[in-house]
Amino acid sequence: MRIFVITLLLNLFWCFNFVAAEEKIMTRAEKADEVFKTLFQAERVENPTDPEFMEILQRNIFGEVFFTGNLTHKEREMITVVSLATMQTLPQLKAHINAALNVENTPLEIREAIYQCAPFIGFPKTLNAIGVFNEVAKERNIKLPLENTGTTTDENRHLKGLEIQQKLYGDEVKKAMAKLPAEYKNVVPDTLTDFCFGDFYTRKVLDVKQRELLSLVILTAMGAEKQIEAHVVGAMRAGNDKEKLLATMIQTIPYVGLPNAMTTINMIKNTEIENYKSIYEE
Repeated sequence: MRIFVITLLLNLFWCFNFVAAEEKIMTRAEKADEVFKTLFQAERVENPTDPEFMEILQRNIFGEVFFTGNLTHKEREMITVVSLATMQTLPQLKAHINAALNVENTPLEIREAIYQCAPFIGFPKTLNAIGVFNEVAKERNIKLPLENTGTTTDENRHLKGLEIQQKLYGDEVKKAMAKLPAEYKNVVPDTLTDFCFGDFYTRKVLDVKQRELLSLVILTAMGAEKQIEAHVVGAMRAGNDKEKLLATMIQTIPYVGLPNAMTTINMIKNTEIENYKSIYEE
């Protein structure tokens, strides 16, 4: 009888703890509260003019998206900064540059992520995003200009860019441009090599794996379908696995919208990672 009573009590104790654990599962609102406070170092407050919309937004982004996939807050905010810079949503960009700094991204990392946008969105839009970054830096007493992180010269930028490009993409672009008139069949692929890879992929602070992931984010935000297909492969060759790419795309959805994100998700789904895994790192 005594053993029976002890067993019964143990079972009741286990059931009680199981129920208590079930009751401790956080709601979307509670998750949103926690993440929002971490990112913006402030409590969530009700929006006075559009409370319903803001609650939907915040519960979706901070209560769901931030809990999907194995990304750190640091990575998520870098993805968000690049998405917003590409979309030129500058008020939101300012908030998320601050958030990125609050979750241990360094000023140099954020600046390099914004610089990475230039070959894809052009100099004027990149300058707009840099202006927002500089505004945040001044408000936070971050000394400007930040240190130089370039590694190339006019004499070697082509060769250094070509080395990275060929490991990721081979000579696909040069072959694709071979039918252009003689004046352009070298100029076009060389411009890509020098500008995109020579000027930016060679820079310090972010490695090629990070830059390829951010480039895929930029192209997704732009809806650049043909280039997305190539950069899904490039991102995998640089060492990003399929799970990382999918989690990244989920992170972009609240900012770039479902259609753009789903385009890239479908391309990731249809790409066999075994053919492209970590070629750059080998």
